[in-house]
Amino acid sequence: MKGFVIHAEKCMGCHACQIGCKDEHCGNCWMPYTQEQPESGQFWMKVNQKERGQRPQVKVSYIPVPCQHCENAPCIAAGKDGAVYRRDDGLVIIDPVKSKGQKQIVKSCPYGKIFWNEELDIPQKCTGCAHILDGDEPLKTPRCVDNCPVHVIEFGELDELDLEGTEVLHPEYGTKPHVYYTGLPKRFIAGTVFTPEDEEIVEGATVTVTNGTDTYTDTTNSWGDFWIDELAEDEWTVTIEGAGKEKTLTVSTVEKDRGLGDIALV
Repeated sequence: MKGFVIHAEKCMGCHACQIGCKDEHCGNCWMPYTQEQPESGQFWMKVNQKERGQRPQVKVSYIPVPCQHCENAPCIAAGKDGAVYRRDDGLVIIDPVKSKGQKQIVKSCPYGKIFWNEELDIPQKCTGCAHILDGDEPLKTPRCVDNCPVHVIEFGELDELDLEGTEVLHPEYGTKPHVYYTGLPKRFIAGTVFTPEDEEIVEGATVTVTNGTDTYTDTTNSWGDFWIDELAEDEWTVTIEGAGKEKTLTVSTVEKDRGLGDIALV
C-alpha cells in the first residue's frame, strides 16, 4: 500500500508542492485517471497556513494537505456504480466518466479534499499522480513530492516509510488515512517577563507550566522571553520565578495558542 509522510516541521510555506500540482494537472487531461484541473477554485494539494498566538508572540505554521487516500474512504461508499475505487496500490481514484453528475461524492469527504467541476459536472481530487506512477518515464514520484525543495513530502510503500512517531489528521474521523505527518503544531505559551518598578526585562527567570500531569520548564532569555511548545489543549498553571519574585497565572490553551505579551513580575 502506498502513502505519504509529510514532515510539517520542515515546511517553510513556499507552496512549491501546491504549484507543482497545478502545473501537472491544469491544462492536462490524464484519462482514465482524471480530467484536467480548473485553474481556479481547486487545490488538490493545499498548503494550509495558520497564524498562531497573539502579538508579539506569534508563529506561523504550514501544513500541506492532499487527499488522504483513506483506507475507510467515505467517498467510495458515497459513489454509485463504482464511481470511486481503490487501486491495488491503495490510491483512491474518482472515475471521471462514472462519477459524472454525482455531486454527493464531494460532500462525503470530511477533509474537504474533493472538489466539484461545474463545467464538466464531475467531482475531482488528488490522484497521487497515478498517471506518473503508471507511465513509461523512469520518474515514479508525484509532482508535489518532486517539487518540494526541502524534502517535506515522502511517498512510497507504507511498510518501507518510517512511520514511527507520526500522526494523522483528524483521527476522530475514523477513515484511516494513508497520509501521515510529523511535526504537526501543538499549542504554545509564550511571554516577556519584566519588572515594572524599573521597566527592565528579567533574564534567567524560571518559567514552569503544569496541568497537574505534565510539567514543562523554560528560562527567559536576554530579551526576557520564554516559549514553551508542544503543549496539549488544556488548562495550565504558569509559575514565573525571578528577580526574587514569583508570579502565578492560569492559562488555557483549549482553543488557541497563547502569547501573553508583557508580564509584570510583582
